[in-house]
Amino acid sequence: MSFEYIQSALAARHAEGLLRKRIVVEKASASKIKIADQQYINFASNDYLGLADSLEFNTLACTEAGSRSSALVTGYLDIHRQLEDKLCSVLGYDAALLFPSGFAANISVLKALFTPQEKQLSAAVFQDKLNHASLLDGGLAGSAKFVRFNHNDLTHLRSRLEKTKADSKLIVTEGVFSMDGDKAPVSEISVLAQSHSAWLMVDDAHAFGVVGAQGLGTIESGIKPEILVITFGKAMGCQGAAVLASHDVINYMTQFNREFIYTTALSPIMASVALCQLNKLLAASEARHKLQVNIDYFKSLVAQTNLSLIPSDTAIQPLVYGSSENVLTAQHKLKEKGLWVGAIRPPTVPQNTARLRITITAQHSQEDIETLVSALVEGA
Repeated sequence: MSFEYIQSALAARHAEGLLRKRIVVEKASASKIKIADQQYINFASNDYLGLADSLEFNTLACTEAGSRSSALVTGYLDIHRQLEDKLCSVLGYDAALLFPSGFAANISVLKALFTPQEKQLSAAVFQDKLNHASLLDGGLAGSAKFVRFNHNDLTHLRSRLEKTKADSKLIVTEGVFSMDGDKAPVSEISVLAQSHSAWLMVDDAHAFGVVGAQGLGTIESGIKPEILVITFGKAMGCQGAAVLASHDVINYMTQFNREFIYTTALSPIMASVALCQLNKLLAASEARHKLQVNIDYFKSLVAQTNLSLIPSDTAIQPLVYGSSENVLTAQHKLKEKGLWVGAIRPPTVPQNTARLRITITAQHSQEDIETLVSALVEGA
């Protein structure tokens, strides 16, 4: 019978404690969530600054629902240009392209850079082993040699670069890693890249808005990657993504990035929302300060316990339980105490590193954090 593997694959996932299920959320904010008529304290949100909660529609520059076509036909509207120009001005780039999601941006940029017609030109892409699936998939889909280096291991990356004979070399990393919460050593990676005539691409999804005094992420470290990806669905609290680079790179993407060429352009109303949210994010210094206070408070409380977090100074604070069964048990205990925390299991994270991915936001109160730490200790 055709597709017999579907049922067996689902059965295997269920047996391994890895079966994913969608959960209907009735109402949510950065710190609260309502599911099945039950209210929980939310420690699973990427809305780090709490900007997704409300929007004044009368402030939007455009309220058109659809762009009606791809950006290269009639879908590129003035509101798209305004958003791109603002991002370029803030982050110091020549040009930008908008995408409906960070996943679409990452995978399509890497596919386009290493298209089949460039195969004869000898290229290699070097990726951190803990990079997001969109980056790994993009690297695998291109024609360049795909090389992985150990997580944040500069010595291993250097050895990989020294061994390659590729003419075109691209190093790819996340600014803040989505599952571990640690930062990439972008300054050191940039030095390595320059010394080996390589380019650097950084996915700043979990850094933009929250890392740096102004919340500009990698750029505030003084490093300007040749390619920077910004997503709007985390600290900006809306939807979409942008790729920022030189005029030549963006023009190349316009010619060869199939996802950009053949996809209906980002909805004008969503572009308008993103522009509004970007302005709010840039002015959110108080929220960034509150977020850092909350992160520090959470870590200080955990330090007084036997709990062992993966080292992280960001809003993402992972607590590893090892097996999927253990982390699901821990998640269930927290749920019974009115706490909602994401249980992350393979293949999203490596085998035997299933974890609670605790995310701290600016909206959490000290009482929220105290409740969480007490529940974690009781369930340990």
